[in-house]
Amino acid sequence: MKLIAAASDMCLLHSTRVSSYLFVLVYTSVTLTLSSSNCSMLQPESVVLRDSWDVLSRNHSNCSRKVNHDSLFRMLDADFFSDAKMLEIEKGAEELNVPIIRSNRKLVASVNGGLENPSCLVFSAAFSHDHSDNPPKRFNYPSLSGVERPKSDEDISYMSILELGQLIKSKQITSEELARIFLNRLKRYGPILESVITITEELAYKQARRADELLEQGTYLGPLHGIPYGLKDIIAVPHYKTTWGSKSFKNQVLDIEAWVYKRLKSSGAVLLAKLVTGSLAYDDVWFGGRTRNPWNLEEYSTGSSAGSAASTSAGLVPFAIGSETAGSITYPAARCGVTALRPTFGTVGRTGVLSLSESLDKLGPFCRSAADCAIVLDAIRGQDPHDLSSRNIPFPDPFAVDITKLTVGYLEDAEMDVVEKLHSKGVNMVPFKLNYTVDSAQGILNFTMDVDMLAHFDEWQRSGQDDDYEVQDQWPLELRRARVVPAVDYVQAQRARGKLMREVRENFKVDAFVGNATDWERVCVGNLVGMPVVVIPTGFKQIADAPTNNTRRRCTITTGVYAPPEHDHIALALAIVYQSMTEYHRQRPPIDDLGPDDSIPNPPTRIIPPRQLGKS
Repeated sequence: MKLIAAASDMCLLHSTRVSSYLFVLVYTSVTLTLSSSNCSMLQPESVVLRDSWDVLSRNHSNCSRKVNHDSLFRMLDADFFSDAKMLEIEKGAEELNVPIIRSNRKLVASVNGGLENPSCLVFSAAFSHDHSDNPPKRFNYPSLSGVERPKSDEDISYMSILELGQLIKSKQITSEELARIFLNRLKRYGPILESVITITEELAYKQARRADELLEQGTYLGPLHGIPYGLKDIIAVPHYKTTWGSKSFKNQVLDIEAWVYKRLKSSGAVLLAKLVTGSLAYDDVWFGGRTRNPWNLEEYSTGSSAGSAASTSAGLVPFAIGSETAGSITYPAARCGVTALRPTFGTVGRTGVLSLSESLDKLGPFCRSAADCAIVLDAIRGQDPHDLSSRNIPFPDPFAVDITKLTVGYLEDAEMDVVEKLHSKGVNMVPFKLNYTVDSAQGILNFTMDVDMLAHFDEWQRSGQDDDYEVQDQWPLELRRARVVPAVDYVQAQRARGKLMREVRENFKVDAFVGNATDWERVCVGNLVGMPVVVIPTGFKQIADAPTNNTRRRCTITTGVYAPPEHDHIALALAIVYQSMTEYHRQRPPIDDLGPDDSIPNPPTRIIPPRQLGKS
């Protein structure tokens, strides 16, 4: 009964050739064909399948109405049942499963986005559960001295959070002045980068003036007091649109104050803008265009936290909050050459944030430096009472870590400049390989992410809104495939995920390791395990097919510093030490000056490599 009910939406597939590449499907080598005048399509005889068939038949009413039990069960790799048992399963599903499916859908799936009725299945990334769940203690921040206000606004726009905070605290600049500087940059460069959806100007000046008033009264809220920032536009802020980057929701206003926004507001930070998210948090295409890489405007930023990465890289905001389910912090950070942190799963609460997968979604900062990432994480971490997966995860002071006591591994694809510099500071650097036996972490991740996402956007698919989605080979295709994943195989994927987590824990014999931040299998493993990583810029190289040797456009080189779950401070400490020895994170992208004899055609002519499926 469970197999047939879980797969009862088989006939949602449009014209698709199913091959062994589509590993998230529960069958292989099945071809369905469809045309407007003459089609051959599986059509259900039984009530069990008609519920899902109705969704497809709105536009394809002329399709033949034939399916047999053998072919259906063969597609589900369940043809070991006898004919009698197949009929028994059909009857039981009709009487029991379908009413339950429809009842649950009516109860919790009538509203898109997953903002309500979260799953009670709570994922934990903890390697152990022996720590107390007390409110987090804040650490002592480094104190800067001798910071003076630069003469130009552009120089101010590339200062770190600690530097800007010192200017505010010493009253060399007001928060209102700072907001004006960054708002001007958002208005000037946002349209060029296609990185900004909504500028929250009225709110920004209100919050900035309040920060200045508090300082005049002798109240200083900490290092984010009066500091401007941006939010990925999947994070709800009352009275402003939360578009999720999608034309289907571009006029949506949610009367919800996201938990992460509350945390930043209580820290005195000033919200300037809702920044681009790829449509429904998938890649860099949104209803208004496609976000560009500030280091090379002819290419795109990749990843759904595109606006957060590009805007931080270009000095439009001092920091921004993005999210990652599968690569949307690591990929755009690497492409745009900024420092970013994907924290341990559960570190930052997600109430009021578009939900793709309750056990994979994470919020994290894009910043100028690892030190800034530590400061922002300290402000936004802690248990969200409405997010069952969030916890008061320990976060010791990363500025106080004695790195000479650490053993750090380096993978074959690690940037050796990082390895050598950390070794010169007394870190014990050793060759390392993260071993596990799971065949495809990507397969587990796609099963998990796609089925969870479809649960949150069931009504969106059933009502045909997926036909209006910006890129048809992204969510529409993946969620149609998700419709035919049986419940038993979703659970089996979670069992495989548990095995992966245990093997990673057992083989994590070092305090941290260094390696490529955008290796796709590693991205999948890191997200499935809930592992933190800090992405840091480590250099630049000439762009491919440069129009002139004098171009200032560059391809950024980055690496990742990985740590076990709940050891974000170790990864941050190592990144902070590396950046104390280099200046790569301080470089500015050539938005205004590409160099002699260089210009960007509009639209760009460069062929962008195909997008990696599943990146969100």
